[in-house]
Amino acid sequence: NTISARYYKDGSEILIDQGSDKNPRKLTPRECARLQGYPDNFIIPVSNSQAYKQFGNSVTVPVIEAIGKNMIDAMELLEILRYNITKSTIIADSVNEFHMTDKELIITLFKENVKGRHPDTSGKNVNHDGKGGHWLEKQFGVRHNADNKPDLYGYELKNQTTSKTTFGDWSANSYIFKEPAYLHLFNGKTVTERRDSFMRIFGKPNLQKGGRYSWSGEPCPKIMKFNKFGQILEITPEKDIVIIYDFSQDQREDKSNIVPTPLQSGRIELARWFGEKSPSSKAKDKCLKAKLEDKFNDKGWFTCKKDSSGAYEEICFGNPINFDTWIELVAQGIVFFDSGMYAGNNRPYSQWRSNNSFWESLIVERYQ
Repeated sequence: NTISARYYKDGSEILIDQGSDKNPRKLTPRECARLQGYPDNFIIPVSNSQAYKQFGNSVTVPVIEAIGKNMIDAMELLEILRYNITKSTIIADSVNEFHMTDKELIITLFKENVKGRHPDTSGKNVNHDGKGGHWLEKQFGVRHNADNKPDLYGYELKNQTTSKTTFGDWSANSYIFKEPAYLHLFNGKTVTERRDSFMRIFGKPNLQKGGRYSWSGEPCPKIMKFNKFGQILEITPEKDIVIIYDFSQDQREDKSNIVPTPLQSGRIELARWFGEKSPSSKAKDKCLKAKLEDKFNDKGWFTCKKDSSGAYEEICFGNPINFDTWIELVAQGIVFFDSGMYAGNNRPYSQWRSNNSFWESLIVERYQ
C-alpha cells in the first residue's frame, strides 16, 4: 500500500518538505487520491479525516487494473495452449510420419489457428499499437516478450502493420544524460527526470499532447544530413551508430536559450549504439550485431497477411538477416531510427524500423 488509514492522525508516514523555513506538511486528500490512482475528477464527498481513512484503506487502482489485465492475458494464453496441446498430438504424429520441418510446423499452426480469423483485441488497450501482434503471438503459442530471441522454431514473427515494421526496440548503450561529465547540464535527480530535461533541449513539444516533449518525428535524427535541430545519425568505422549534435547546424531561432553553453561548441555525442562488439558481457553493453542476429539470423522471419476484410489469409517467410546487411541498410536510410521517446514515460523507446514496402521486398515464400 502507499498510505495507511491512520494517516489522518499526524501524517507521519509521508511528510512533504517545504524548505528550511517551513515545517513539512501532510499530503492533501487530493494528493492521496492521486497516489491511489484516482483521477482528478473523482469527487471526494466526505471530510478530510474520513477521506484520509478511506484512501488509506483503498487499494491502488492502476495496480489492480494491471494485475487483472495480466490475469486475463494468462487465462487467454492457457486456453490457447490447451487447444494447441490437443493439436500438437496431431502435429507430432505428422512430424513423425511425414518428417515435417520447422517451417511446415509454423504453416500448420497458421492454417489451424489463424487463417480466416480476424484478430480479437477486445478488452485490450485500444491505444496500444502492439495489441494485434499480441493476439497473433498467442495463436502461435508465443508469449509476447522482450527477450530478443526468435519467436518460434528459430523464426521471428512480424505482425502486419499499416506503414512501418520494427526490427527491434533497442535502446542506445549510452546517452548523454546518463554520462557523469554531463549530468549537471540536465535537470532532475533520476534518469527519467534527466531524460525529460534532455527532450526539452533536443526534442519538440507536441501540441496535440498538451505540449508534451518528445524525441520523435521532426527532431529524431536521420542518416546522411543534419536535421533542423542540429542532429545527425552516423556510422563509425567500427560500425557503431552515434547521434551527433552540432550547435552550428541547429536552425532553431531560440537555440541559444535552449541549449546549455557547454554544448554550444564542437560535435557533441548524444547517444551511441555499440555495433559489432560489446565492451563487456553486461546486458547494458550488448551490441547491435548480437541483438539483430539473435532475432533474425537463425532461420529467418515470417509474417501473416490480411485480406481486404481484415481476416488473415496468407503466411509469408523471409530469409535470415545478418548484421553486415542490416548496417548497410542503415547507411542507405532504408532502416531508420524512430525514437518514440516522450516525457514522463519511464521506457526509453528506441525503435529501429523500415517501411512496409521494404519488408514486402524481403518475402521469398508465400503460403495460403
